[in-house]
Amino acid sequence: MNFIANIWKNPKTSVTGVLLAVVTIAGALSQQGITLGTAGTGTVITLMSGLATALLGLLAKDPGEQSNSTGSTVRLGVWALISLLLPLPFISGCSGINMAQDIVNWTPTLESAVATVDTTAALLAPADAPIFAAATVGFDAACTVLVAQAKAYLANPNATVLAQLQAAVVILQQQVNASLLEAEKITNPNSQAHALNAINAVGTVVMAILSLAQTVSSKAQVAQMAEKSTIKLAMVRPSLDENKAAKMVASHYGEPVEMARAQVEQAEMNATRAGF
Repeated sequence: MNFIANIWKNPKTSVTGVLLAVVTIAGALSQQGITLGTAGTGTVITLMSGLATALLGLLAKDPGEQSNSTGSTVRLGVWALISLLLPLPFISGCSGINMAQDIVNWTPTLESAVATVDTTAALLAPADAPIFAAATVGFDAACTVLVAQAKAYLANPNATVLAQLQAAVVILQQQVNASLLEAEKITNPNSQAHALNAINAVGTVVMAILSLAQTVSSKAQVAQMAEKSTIKLAMVRPSLDENKAAKMVASHYGEPVEMARAQVEQAEMNATRAGF
């Protein structure tokens, strides 16, 4: 892991290298119309080319020591570079069984988040509580179905059960997106803050699960899922709390927040490219 140490010791040069790599990789993936969860012909070659550009930055040595103030700021970006070179917990390739197990591993967090949603209405202004309750009324049922389908896939992994699991993910994802749009209509600042905070907690888990589902789905299956996703991520992006999402992912996988932030951003980008 000497290259990781080099990243940390020489952040300025390393970050420059990764920026060049990101441009190269993004251009290649965009041209081929794929996500990081799938691999088309030639994709590995283009990915290796991009990582080679990053390695140029890793091999270089910064000309001098940075001041403490500058170094502490630059090192925040270093986690983004490290996260590209280490396996990403919920957007790297995995088997259907591992994906379903990871979904099951997320279920306590999901159920806790949904339980918080159920109690949030009491914190809102009287005029806002009915709006929030109506927007989130389907969360409990959709959560129950998703957890059941993940466990069913673990017990009997086949294409039919996988399709049911994919459908359950999209249903909950769409309910979260719809509720975010409704929460934006709440005019009371305190009520809206409570509402968005609760919904974002559920949305973070749903985004992680959606990313896992993409990794084991074919292009055709992802396209079918995206077709059923009528409320797109771009429509609710202003209401997303990426800081909260990064902290939840970091806590779940036991990793630094800055690394989790890079993973959240990558997951959102993948979902957008896929049509969600």
